[in-house]
Amino acid sequence: MKLEEMLMNRAGNACELCGSNEKLQLYKVPPQDHSYPENCIMICTKCETQIEKKEPLDYTHWKALTETMWSEVPGVQVMAWRMLNRLRKESWAVDQLDMLYLTDENLAWAKATGDHENDGEAELHTDAHGNFLQDGDTIILVQNLDVKGTSFTARQGTIVKNIRLVRDNTEQIEGKIENQMIVILTKYVRKQS
Repeated sequence: MKLEEMLMNRAGNACELCGSNEKLQLYKVPPQDHSYPENCIMICTKCETQIEKKEPLDYTHWKALTETMWSEVPGVQVMAWRMLNRLRKESWAVDQLDMLYLTDENLAWAKATGDHENDGEAELHTDAHGNFLQDGDTIILVQNLDVKGTSFTARQGTIVKNIRLVRDNTEQIEGKIENQMIVILTKYVRKQS
């Protein structure tokens, strides 16, 4: 039996973190060298996007951890511990963390990514109006921009397709204008609907 089938059976066709049964996928709890049933879990798309910090934390979505954290699966315990740490601004999450027991080995695994040391807020790229930007989006310039190192000005209203997010700077994206890849500040763009 394939690993994914084993996990689906174990999970009862539901997300092992929130209980949802929509769009489930195998998630390899990092860091790991090999995939085993103990270090992989089945999660929904919403859990995955929030774990990967692709959207802001939805505190109510994670309330299910009060039940799922009691799983005997090490991968579920580790992810519950990590997410409860991200949610530690909420009193209920702190209460659950106080009750959650992990073996020394699983606690070391949970701490290995260092994710528990930050506040858990996702740093996301947003346009001038606060809309979330993603790789591949199409944007429109909201003002004229002088392009450094060139002799042209990118005009307000210019459409830039298939943008790329600058991973280490949430205020910058990359896009092609007049066949040149340039860096554009997100405060000067609007996501096209």
